[in-house]
Amino acid sequence: MAEEISISKEVFHDRLSSFISQWKADKRSGDAVFGGASSIVVLVGKANESSIYPKNVAFQLWLLGYEFPTTLFVITQDGIQIITTKKKATYLEHLKGGKVPVDVHIRGKDAEANAKQFTQCLDVIKNAGKKVGILTKDASNGPFADEWKKAYGEIAKDIEETDCSLALSSAALSIKDERELRAIRDASKASSGIANYFVDEMSEILDAEKRITHQALADKVAAKLDDNKFFQKLKVSNNFDFMNLDWSFVPIVQSGGQYDLKFLQEADQNNLHAGVIVAALGLRYQSYCSMVARTYMVDPNKSQEANYKLLGQLHETVLRTIKDGVVVKDVYNKALGLLKSKKPELEKNFPKNVGCGIGIELRDPTMMINAKNNRTLKDGMTLQITTSLSDIQNPQPQDKKSQRYSLIITDTVRVTTADTVIFTKEAASDIESCSFFFKDEEEEKDTKPKAKRDSRVGAVAQSNITKTRLRHERQTNQDAEKEAARSAHQKELHERKRREGLETYGAGTGNINGVAEKKFKRFESYKRDNQFPPRVKDLIVFVDEKALTVILPIMGRPVPFHINTIKNASNSPEGDYTSLRINFLSPGQGVGRKDDQPFEDPTAHFVRSLTFRSRDVQRMEEIAKQITELKKESVRREQEKKQMEDVVEQDKLVTVKNRKPAVLDMIFVRPALDGKRVPGSVEIHQNGLRYNHGNGQVLDVLFSNIKHLFFQPCQHELIVIIHVHLRNPIMIGKKKAKDVQFYREATEMQFDETGNRKRKHRYGDEEEFEAEQEERRRRAALDKEFKMFADKIADAGRNENVAVDIPFRDLGFNGVPSRSSVWIQPTTDCLIQLTEPPFLVLTLSEIEVVHLERVQFGLKNFDMVLVFTDFTKPPAHINTIPVQSLDAVKDWLDSVEIPFSDGPVNLNWATIMKTVQADPHQFFMDGGWKLIAAESDSEDGAGSEEVESNFEMSDSELNESESESDEESDFDENASDEESDADVTDESEGEDWDEMEKKAKNKDRDAGSSDEDDRGGRKRKR
Repeated sequence: MAEEISISKEVFHDRLSSFISQWKADKRSGDAVFGGASSIVVLVGKANESSIYPKNVAFQLWLLGYEFPTTLFVITQDGIQIITTKKKATYLEHLKGGKVPVDVHIRGKDAEANAKQFTQCLDVIKNAGKKVGILTKDASNGPFADEWKKAYGEIAKDIEETDCSLALSSAALSIKDERELRAIRDASKASSGIANYFVDEMSEILDAEKRITHQALADKVAAKLDDNKFFQKLKVSNNFDFMNLDWSFVPIVQSGGQYDLKFLQEADQNNLHAGVIVAALGLRYQSYCSMVARTYMVDPNKSQEANYKLLGQLHETVLRTIKDGVVVKDVYNKALGLLKSKKPELEKNFPKNVGCGIGIELRDPTMMINAKNNRTLKDGMTLQITTSLSDIQNPQPQDKKSQRYSLIITDTVRVTTADTVIFTKEAASDIESCSFFFKDEEEEKDTKPKAKRDSRVGAVAQSNITKTRLRHERQTNQDAEKEAARSAHQKELHERKRREGLETYGAGTGNINGVAEKKFKRFESYKRDNQFPPRVKDLIVFVDEKALTVILPIMGRPVPFHINTIKNASNSPEGDYTSLRINFLSPGQGVGRKDDQPFEDPTAHFVRSLTFRSRDVQRMEEIAKQITELKKESVRREQEKKQMEDVVEQDKLVTVKNRKPAVLDMIFVRPALDGKRVPGSVEIHQNGLRYNHGNGQVLDVLFSNIKHLFFQPCQHELIVIIHVHLRNPIMIGKKKAKDVQFYREATEMQFDETGNRKRKHRYGDEEEFEAEQEERRRRAALDKEFKMFADKIADAGRNENVAVDIPFRDLGFNGVPSRSSVWIQPTTDCLIQLTEPPFLVLTLSEIEVVHLERVQFGLKNFDMVLVFTDFTKPPAHINTIPVQSLDAVKDWLDSVEIPFSDGPVNLNWATIMKTVQADPHQFFMDGGWKLIAAESDSEDGAGSEEVESNFEMSDSELNESESESDEESDFDENASDEESDADVTDESEGEDWDEMEKKAKNKDRDAGSSDEDDRGGRKRKR
């Protein structure tokens, strides 16, 4: 057993020192988390037989990684006292000599020695202070626990007790590190796999009309825990060991009108009823819990479907609201507000909480998500989100058991600074996946729309076969039919987006940014008087750059002002004197974003400005300059801090031990590492990639952080590329990066073996031909080498769903996404540009709608605006696309199911997105993105005028945007045309659509008349 149990000394001391540091900080700040406790007692009696760990055992597991029965912890801010048995003490002795002092007392058979150990611990408690933290709901029992409680009772009258449950939760158990998060994620993936297995078994039983009890079905699912092959097929993660799995929540199945959504009782002996079926289960991996619950409906009626859709909206609202910094009660109130606005009659069926914290504890009672909890969510917390509607009256019951039903969705999630991470997403909860139809009539109804759409697609595919005889008539008919089919499909897509928007954003959603409220910020220049710089004794205006403070003499005293409270400073000479004026931030100074400053008490009196008069003109000018520079530096620091908020610290790379890793040599990386430009090598290890730079630097990219992996061949390019687009940015040098690119140049400097003699350049030169052949062979070999390496990366990262995506060059087009015209190419999942920094990677699944601007006769280029499903993100712009690519772009957008529209003018997207964010429900009620698509449907209609009047970009805004990006002056006339000539085609040099159409028609006429008409037409146009 000594070989099996291995307690990490580093983890123990890191966690215990972090716990004590938060304890000390809580005491200094005067918060009530620790309740002013000067010592904390954590007692564990005899072994816990339940699968649900209480908080005392959870704290032990957090510190040690194992449950140690018959053990006492007495923790003070100076160290920890541990009393345990001799056998357990052998595993704890090596913990001594770390960051925190550790004393281990070995409990033996001598009753007097044992009592003395308790006395020593009681003395430690008394010497630390009069307030001791205990777990008031501690249910420890056994001889050891009884002896301690007896000894502790002797001093209980001299000390004051406080409950430390919240302290243990807040400072130890709530926020998880990377190792803990991986364990919860693996447990959740395994739980999702078991839940999907339950669905397969249940559907087979219902389809075969077999009779089975809830208990028998639950036992069958529970037995899957011992199936090693099942978990190997799941491919949970690297180094996953199914032997570390255990049930945190044994499977429970409920149906037939009897539902207990608190799951206080296990599965019963009632038979499975084909109606509304509720199933819940949870697995624990390495002591960390997960939970998933789903509702499955068999032949549901419209009322049940509507209520389940509403439950899905409530669940999505909760998940969207959960973010770092949000108060827990706001999450519950947001969901309750949506329910009241949608179906207030179901409020009585809504639970008093929508989940709780989860980790080592299956349910953390201090982290209940209800209307009263004032705790704040923090990045790294994990929650069990449970939204439900219980005991609903069924208006169309099929039998007595269907008169009432309940609905539930439970997911295990992680709190982040951005979107909530759902660990149990593999277990689908949408209505399509959770509804089962076994009646023939329902199946026919479901298949009719699909058949209708298939016939439409077939009609489009066969539209190339026509009966017209004339070539120009046949082409016109084909184009008209193609355009009609595309327009019909786009109308379907726009209507689908509108319905999805209404489902996602219910009535009363309000501003989707409503959670992110600005908070009053406190700035502290000095904590004590002795921290003032010495020169303040002279009572002069002094700028302390180190403390970011300006010290001003007021009424004979030096008064510090933090630079963040100062708006600006200026000096103005007045003869022999000069005046230094310092303006402060205060409410009501103006309008706009700068005035959007929260104050603790806006109704209080504020000092707007202070003016100092002096004969020393030079010194006053220097002070004004120092204050201005300090203000700039403060703003710069705040911006840098804000930019680095989404940067994550990756896990450590696990290198390959027993074999040599797969390597790709002579590789350059972008963004470039510091130092000389020398090539390095890329290695594939167990959980990620490692780039070894030539100067000794190392760059690691983990598979878990790879969102997209691209391979771009060197055909038509100067370099061959393996490109990694990350989920979360990482630091490379001093800058953050969301894209990492490994490349090798495809062209090399060739040595001229002819010496200084002049080469004869003539058509058919054998040396030229051989050089071209060698160039093609080298490029093909490069592409093959990089493609094989990219496939190896995808194979090594398959557990993290890493797959290789290759761009379709034939579907590409020129455009200006940033500052220069580049070749933009679609892939299966993205729209990319990887050749020239800054790189462009847009995920198609994250695009809500696309609008094409400046589409009108006479213009050579048009612009593309891509709106994201996350309306808080500004739309992406790709400008100056040649008009020759318009039809190809439209066909591609239509083929990937992205709704698009076009219009003749640039729209004010800042105003549009503010309108959408202010009330998304009303936006989709009014027609959604059809409001913008109206321009393309009716060019002269009132709808077009309305869109222009509300959202059209004004001349000043248009000029401002053009001057900022220099798109027209740099690329409209020269770069775009030259680029399109070089890469795409040589025809239609600057011709407008009228001329191109006229030329196409004239080709079918007599050659001589066609030439004359064309020349005459061109003269008239010019």
